[in-house]
Formats: sequence, C-alpha cells, structure tokens
Amino acid sequence: MDDAAPIDPAVPPLSQAELDGLTDQLIEKLKTVFDPEIPVDIYELGLIYKVDVSDEKVVAIDMTLTAPGCPVAGEMPGWVQDAVMEIPGIKSCHVDLVFDPPWDPSRMSDEAKLSLNMF
Repeated sequence: MDDAAPIDPAVPPLSQAELDGLTDQLIEKLKTVFDPEIPVDIYELGLIYKVDVSDEKVVAIDMTLTAPGCPVAGEMPGWVQDAVMEIPGIKSCHVDLVFDPPWDPSRMSDEAKLSLNMF
C-alpha cells in the first residue's frame, strides 16, 4: 500500500513559474548546509540525489553522505529539513538518507572541485 499523502483535488497544480521559483529557493537553502569535514555545501558536493515537490508544497528529498560512517549522519537530514522549512509556503519536508548509488567525487560540481583543488 502506498503511504504517500492523498492528492487534494482542491489544490491547484503548481505553475511552471511557481515550480521554477521554488526550485531556485530550494537550491539556495540546500547550499546553506555544509558537510562539516569538507568546506563545500552539500548541493555542490552532489549529495542531493532527488528533490520532489508536490502541488501541496510538500518536499521529499533523497540525499547521501560522502561516507556511510559520516559522524553527522544522524544530524544532517535534520539540517537539510530545517533549511528547506525556512522557505515560505512549504508545508513539510521529509529527508531520506540513501546509499545506493554510493557517492563518489565525480558527483561534485566543477565549483566544488575547484574549491577543493581537485582539478
């Protein structure tokens, strides 16, 4: 049985402009969360695998860590959730930690590689 929230027919679908605006805000907020051991934000590190936004403005995020034994593994999803919930109008946010596929440095943006002198 699917445990996703039922779709409320009274809620109009998000317009492309609304979705684009939310996407920009989500990226901005995700860039405020840093892996404490690496001076690069989690978005540029490529730790965010998926972000879904429902028409009801419920956000679901799949993310990973640079290593499964990361000392902040228990805390980082809460940091991500707190950052996303700062966006006006967001009803809720759920963050799942996933480890498949495993993270590797090829997922980092060029900006992150440059910051870490990995070119």
